[in-house]
Amino acid sequence: MFPDATDAEILEAIGKADTAFLAWRETSFADRAAVMRGAAGILRRDADSYARILMLEMGKLLSEAMAEVEPSAAIFDYYADNAGRLLAPERLPVADPAEGEATLVHEPLGVLLAIEPWNFPYYQIARIIAPHLSAGNTMLLKHAANVPQSAAAFEGSCSRSRPRQWRAMVTIVSRR
Repeated sequence: MFPDATDAEILEAIGKADTAFLAWRETSFADRAAVMRGAAGILRRDADSYARILMLEMGKLLSEAMAEVEPSAAIFDYYADNAGRLLAPERLPVADPAEGEATLVHEPLGVLLAIEPWNFPYYQIARIIAPHLSAGNTMLLKHAANVPQSAAAFEGSCSRSRPRQWRAMVTIVSRR
C-alpha cells in the first residue's frame, strides 16, 4: 500500500512545482519538445514493464495493456511536433484596422492540478500532462487510488526524460 500524502508533503510538492515552473515557462519550445520526445522514448523502450503494471493493477491482458502504452507515447510525440505551431501568437481580425491590431497569445499559467480516473492510467495522464508541459506549465497529479504503481511508474518516466532542475514538473500525490 502507498501512503497518503500529508498536508505538509502536498504543500512541499506545490512549492517544488512552482519553483520548476519559474524555469520551465522560460524554456524554448525546442527544449520542451526534447523532454516530450524523451518521455515518449522511455514509454516505448520500457513498454513491456509499463504494460505489466497495468496487468497487475487492472487485470488487463498484455495486448490491452500494450495498446495503452503506445498511444500515450504518441501523445507526447504529437505535442513535441506541434506545440510551437499550436501556441504561436495568432493575429485576430479587428472591426477597424485603423484603431490597432489584436493578437491572441498563449502564456504559461503556472502549477496545474489534474485529478485523473483509473480506467486508462497512462493514456489519461499523457493526454493531460503533454499539452500543459509543452505550453510551459507544471503539473501536480492526483492519481486514482487503485492504480498507484501505474502513477508512480509514469512519474518515473517523466522524471527520467527531463533535466534535473525540472524534476518537479510532474509530481504525483496520493490522497483519498
